[in-house]
Amino acid sequence: MRWFLAVATLASLGGCAATAPLPPKAVELNQLGSEALARGDLEIADARLSLALEFSPRFVEALVNLGVVELQRGNFTRARTLLERARRLNPDVAQPHHALGVLAEREQRRDRASEHYREALRVDPGFAPARANLGRLWFEAGRLEAARITFQRLVEVAPELPEGHLGLAEALLRLGRWAEADRVTDAAGLAFPGHPAVRVLRARALLRGGNPDEATRVLAPLASSDDDLAATALAWLATAELVRGRLRHAVGAAHRALSLDPDQPVAIHALASALSRLGDPAAKAWVDRANATR
Repeated sequence: MRWFLAVATLASLGGCAATAPLPPKAVELNQLGSEALARGDLEIADARLSLALEFSPRFVEALVNLGVVELQRGNFTRARTLLERARRLNPDVAQPHHALGVLAEREQRRDRASEHYREALRVDPGFAPARANLGRLWFEAGRLEAARITFQRLVEVAPELPEGHLGLAEALLRLGRWAEADRVTDAAGLAFPGHPAVRVLRARALLRGGNPDEATRVLAPLASSDDDLAATALAWLATAELVRGRLRHAVGAAHRALSLDPDQPVAIHALASALSRLGDPAAKAWVDRANATR
């Protein structure tokens, strides 16, 4: 699974960042800047958030949002300056700590990022983006029990978010706790029936249960785009074709997945298996590559 990097954009939290009440215009501009940031309009976001800070230079939420703008632009030094200023002004809100964690991840400093996420959760245990990112870091580092616990808590604190359910199911699968993973998958399917990643998770459960035809029916509508989701759906479609014994179809689906994501691990394994079973001379190279991804 491709794990998302949760970057919270912030509307005003009220007057917690300043001793005096925030000017109404600063609050309005921060809200509008947050909305522009959320839709990716960085120039407009910059203008609005900078104006909010002219009205109130100690406005923590606007400082964090402007820091995220600079982070999205790749201006890491400027982002750090803004975010550390926000943290100094009010260390008792989660957002500056979390945004510094996102910045640390972008700089490939994963240990430092996890420290920032844990600090955000110490300040506010209900801050879901930090818990989601921390769980993902644990998962990617192979700390599966820590990931499971983190995602379980995310489900409890923010049951309306699919990320907790998805992360919990993935961690349980890696731990070999199949029955628990299937229960989480079933619950996610009821709570988020149209969510694409939940549908992929459901298809994988169907494959484990020996129902490749139904898994194919679930996956096929997800495979028509040209993004990471389609690559994942195609990879599992290739696996379904392997189970059905349709080796040439498996090769085709795997190649399509790899054209979208050359490093898609499930597609690599499916292609290696299909080519081996076909006796194709190209199989050895793919088997070697599959072994390297274990």
